[in-house]
Amino acid sequence: MVLGTEGISLSVTSVVVDVILPCLDEAAALPWVLGRFPDGFRPIVVDNGSVDGSGEVARSLGAVVVEEPLRGFGAACHAGLSAAVTEVVCFCDCDASLDPRQLSRVTGPVLDGSADLLLGRRRPVAHGVWPLPGRLANRALARRIRRRTGIRVRDLGPMRAARRVDLLALELVDRRCGYALEMLVRAADAGWRVREVEVDYLPRIGHSKVTGTFRGFRQAVQDMSAVLTR
Repeated sequence: MVLGTEGISLSVTSVVVDVILPCLDEAAALPWVLGRFPDGFRPIVVDNGSVDGSGEVARSLGAVVVEEPLRGFGAACHAGLSAAVTEVVCFCDCDASLDPRQLSRVTGPVLDGSADLLLGRRRPVAHGVWPLPGRLANRALARRIRRRTGIRVRDLGPMRAARRVDLLALELVDRRCGYALEMLVRAADAGWRVREVEVDYLPRIGHSKVTGTFRGFRQAVQDMSAVLTR
């Protein structure tokens, strides 16, 4: 059983989209995030070694919880993808920077067959929500992606959707910050139809993850640059 929009349990047969939520110490944000899940969307929280009880919080709120001891954003994403069962899956950060009530924006075009990979292009709702290092890194990587693939994207889009079987067929190997970029590059090479749609980008709740620091942004760029080099 999984939670609906008002905490009402849903049968697994009513689930349309599994949503993969990589999680590292997000206990403070999880109640807000999981409380905003629409009907038909099942949260799969992948606990990537949290020490703040994130896994227990997610279970208490009705989410499916997967334990992934291998640290890394890509490791958590892939563990969630392996645990998912629905035809279409979605990825979403679980630090409250993205609103689950907008999941249908990115899943709709995949469900109706008009896109193969849909990226949620972040639109900050207030000044300072998206730190300057992150915006600059994202802009530089988007330019490199356009040169490498020919696809014009403006954001790497942490909220994204695609068909589960097709994603598994890409055989993604990066288990760090380069996972999202490798997905986009391999999808482009495979001739996928890639689209973007705007989603709100909100202030995070709780602690600042590594990707929210200068060191984190530098590491993310290094990991993603390695993907483009490969």
